[in-house]
Amino acid sequence: MLSVEQRRNRRTLLMTSLMLVIALGLSACGQVGALAMNAFETSEFRVDGQRLYLSGTINSKTLRQFEEIYAANPDITTLVELDVPGSVDDDTMIALGYRVRELGLNTHLTTTSEIHSGGVDLFLAGVRRTIEPGAVLGVHSWSDGSREAKDFPRSAAEHEMNRAYIEAMLGRDDFYWFTIYAAPADDIHIMTSSEIADFELSTP
Repeated sequence: MLSVEQRRNRRTLLMTSLMLVIALGLSACGQVGALAMNAFETSEFRVDGQRLYLSGTINSKTLRQFEEIYAANPDITTLVELDVPGSVDDDTMIALGYRVRELGLNTHLTTTSEIHSGGVDLFLAGVRRTIEPGAVLGVHSWSDGSREAKDFPRSAAEHEMNRAYIEAMLGRDDFYWFTIYAAPADDIHIMTSSEIADFELSTP
């Protein structure tokens, strides 16, 4: 098992790499960075009873990992996110989120959980969503490499995949619009308890 310091160092490295890929977006360097982070498994799963614990960055291999683990452990009821700095493959992250909701799983954050960007989006997939005091949720905009999400008109097709996902998970899309203005793609906004409550990210 990794020590607290090792987990912190790993999270810092993954978050730095992820932010660099997001900031570079669709540039040649960004494509190389994304390919590199999709070349191997960056998500770690661990089963404990009816809980499935997730750590690491969500990439193109994460959904396959999840399906294999769930198939072997069909009694899982709750996905617990620990350190999830985000996603380098939004298509996979969204597909995983829809799958979590389809299976009727709950999501949970512990007092030491720290989730950012796509990690927050995945958390929304839970039928029941619970957050222990101390958990950190960070959000920011997306970028195509030259423009931020807020630079596109609200009616632009570029918003639709992420907007529709948020609406499907929460029954409304205002949280999506909040995230794209909360911080630029190369930065992060740590949500306050009031913001978490306002957007009903946790359930009663």
